[in-house]
Amino acid sequence: MQTVQRITKETQISVELEINGTGTANIKTGIGFFDHMLEAFAKHSFIDLTLSCKGDTHIDFHHSVEDVGIVLGQALRASIYPIECVERYGNAVVVMDEAAVECALDLSNRAYLVYEVDMEGKVGEFDVELAEEFFRALIVNAGISAHIVARRGKNKHHLLEAAFKAFAVALRRSLVKNERAGIPSTKGVL
Repeated sequence: MQTVQRITKETQISVELEINGTGTANIKTGIGFFDHMLEAFAKHSFIDLTLSCKGDTHIDFHHSVEDVGIVLGQALRASIYPIECVERYGNAVVVMDEAAVECALDLSNRAYLVYEVDMEGKVGEFDVELAEEFFRALIVNAGISAHIVARRGKNKHHLLEAAFKAFAVALRRSLVKNERAGIPSTKGVL
């Protein structure tokens, strides 16, 4: 179990994360759609996640969403590395009605994000561009290389939910135990 806290003038965040869990979630960010996405992430990654965030949502949701990504990324990094005896690579395409979003990732201990889920507007009160801010903060702090790409779709809710679920499933697959893998790199270290 990894526990990470972050307190700034803008947010107060606490995360408890068990990477080899069952997908249970207790999420309270004060941002309904974001809570829904984080619950979907936990469920489909099989990561147990307890997360609370008190943020300056009277301004907007940006600080809360980005800072949750930072803290969640830090907890993932502490849980994943040093990496040994796991698959390392994972990918998934998640379909939600007309939407299909693909995520391919590498537990490389090198952060890189390709995010091609282009849209504008809101889902409820959630600004859709905040999803990219969340993933960037998570990826940078976790040390993961990830490509999240929408193959098709129109409904913003479907596209974003498919992105969160595709990332979750790809992460779950990359963490599958494989004793034969040892340290999964020709360099001998990640």
